[in-house]
Amino acid sequence: MVQVTQIPSNSALSRLRTLHGALGGLLGFVAMSVAAGVLVTASMTPVVALSGLAATNTISVFESLPDYVNIEPLSQKSDILATRSDGTVELLASFYDQNRIEVSWDAISQFAKDAAVSGEDPRFYEHGGVDLQGTLRATATTVAGGDTQGGSSITQQYVKNVLVQKCELLADQRARDACYRAATETTPDRKLKEMRLAIGVEKTYSKRDILRQYFNITGFGGTVYGIEAAASYYFNTTAALLTLPQAASLVAIVNNPVKFQLDQPASETNGAADGYAANKQRRNYILREMLHHKKLSQTDFDAAAAAPVEPIITEPSTGCQTAVGNAFFCDYVTKILQTDPTFGADAATRMLNFRRGGYDVYTTLDLDVQNAAVTTMNQQVPKVYAGGDVGAIITSVQVGTGRVLAMTQNKDYSQDPAVQATGANFTGINYATDYAEGGSSGFQPGSTYKVFTLAEWLKEGHSLNERVDSRRKANWGTFQDSCFGPQNYSREGFNPRNDANESGTNYSALQATVGSINTGFIGMAKKLDLCGIRQTAEAFGMHRADGNPLSQSAASIIGTNEIAPLSMAVAFAGIANKGVTCSPIAIDRIVGPGGVEIPVPSSVCTQSVDATVAAGLAYAMHRVMVSGTGQQSNYNTNPNVPMIGKTGTTDGAKDTWMSGASTKVATVVAVVSLTGALSQRRQFFGRDQIATARHRMWPVVMSAANAKYGGDAFEELAPRVSPQPGATAAGR
Repeated sequence: MVQVTQIPSNSALSRLRTLHGALGGLLGFVAMSVAAGVLVTASMTPVVALSGLAATNTISVFESLPDYVNIEPLSQKSDILATRSDGTVELLASFYDQNRIEVSWDAISQFAKDAAVSGEDPRFYEHGGVDLQGTLRATATTVAGGDTQGGSSITQQYVKNVLVQKCELLADQRARDACYRAATETTPDRKLKEMRLAIGVEKTYSKRDILRQYFNITGFGGTVYGIEAAASYYFNTTAALLTLPQAASLVAIVNNPVKFQLDQPASETNGAADGYAANKQRRNYILREMLHHKKLSQTDFDAAAAAPVEPIITEPSTGCQTAVGNAFFCDYVTKILQTDPTFGADAATRMLNFRRGGYDVYTTLDLDVQNAAVTTMNQQVPKVYAGGDVGAIITSVQVGTGRVLAMTQNKDYSQDPAVQATGANFTGINYATDYAEGGSSGFQPGSTYKVFTLAEWLKEGHSLNERVDSRRKANWGTFQDSCFGPQNYSREGFNPRNDANESGTNYSALQATVGSINTGFIGMAKKLDLCGIRQTAEAFGMHRADGNPLSQSAASIIGTNEIAPLSMAVAFAGIANKGVTCSPIAIDRIVGPGGVEIPVPSSVCTQSVDATVAAGLAYAMHRVMVSGTGQQSNYNTNPNVPMIGKTGTTDGAKDTWMSGASTKVATVVAVVSLTGALSQRRQFFGRDQIATARHRMWPVVMSAANAKYGGDAFEELAPRVSPQPGATAAGR
């Protein structure tokens, strides 16, 4: 039984109220309750006891308050993960509004439990939610000019934190601020509500549940919430393994996080120079209370009190910049979480859910393929090049599933403008993806895009052996366009040349593909429908990275639309998948708190062209690899499995591409001019021509992919008559 002693007189309270305003009012409220005979014993709940105030308006206010707050899941950090080959996971990055890891009762050190009860609420296991004796003592001490005393029980502190958490979930800043003021203001009304809710919590939940959630919800300074995150951040350990002095230091922080937190080593009152004196003083007070309440032996107290305060600040992995070489893939994942309606009604709600939901996001990233991509990128392309603004991208997609296996570029990731201003090596733009997904406006793929004209050629019943007028000329005449009507480009001076100035006049479709002959494809387009070529490209998922419609001019068939490299990888995976294109996905599964799986976006697979057309494409594109412009990439891939591919070079060798696939994995490598233009054939990374960097990187990535996934023979449809020898220009 708890007895209340030394209650100040009402006249004394009046004088103190003059000095201390709201705190005096609170003391007056409590004293009035005592005068009415309210405070009887701890076993009688204050709900019943306060019936002595029935003559006042206070009781009606009290009874109108909610009974209790639920113990609900708390805001926790979410992790973006990649799975290794052995099934273990690698953390790419964490995101949170509050750095918290919710833990069970058994995962919290007994030292911490004893420290919290002894230092914050010694009668925790005796009272019914409100320690009225402690409230009176603390209020009187504070108003009388002593050290500020909270006086709230652990249950009341828990309730206050719950109310603050509810405020944090409000999207509107003004509503959030108003809610926070109402939850924390020092007024009798607010204290009354807190008491009522604490009583309800005690009637509904066990002491153990309340103390566990108190540890999980409590703030430990800055964005660190909950004892597990605090143990990790301040001491690089877990809540279960906290030593006695560490546990007492953490509990000390709870009393006044700004004053006692341990991550300000330069502080004059609580820093490294004075041994974190403020925290140590509060820590040792808690240790004395533990000794007083027989939670420690004298020997243990002496050792713990003499121990120095030695924080080991361990910054959590937060934001995609911590993913280093995997950062741009991480950024792509976050954009999906923000934009896909699977995760919420709007972008703000989706990201709020993610930052507070405690999700484990298991991605599609294959660390074996990705590590090969990151390594070769770092070896072959500098982050900053004195000769021009060069960017490089590698991305890989699994055939038949759309799973993105790799994504990297030659820049360091940061979304902070201040960091970006420190060097051209930093960017927040993901060159592999569309603008709406955090990417650029895309890059011209050059001759890589020709595969869609070849697909339309085969769809319309033309043969790979069929020849066309492929002479270079200033007047190509009129092109058919079923969407916009006949098109003639003579006035524009449309006169494309071939990359190596080939002058052949009668190339077959196969020769034009193997040798990447521009005029051969212009001649093919003359026999086709420009609108049909565009629609076939769209069937493979082709779209401009900036969101605008694809152009369908004669120039577009040789790659003038700006495309994201990931889109090209998806298309090549579709060709390798017998003409079935699967939209890209980057998330395999999401596990929420309690192990509940959250639905994730799935890949949508569509038949872009029939299998016969795909087999004809495979035949021609395999010849590109074994006897055409893709030979260098093909022969340097080990293990070597059947592969298809197509190279691309834009005007002036400004951009170069190598795109290809096995039956299991498609990979695209692009080296591009981000701003301005440079000739990749005239400039070098060290001793190596920039134009050949694609052929040095693509084999490294596909070697890793082939070693892991293998590759089968393609179903190829050979032309009816063997093609005549034609020009091939390796290196294009």
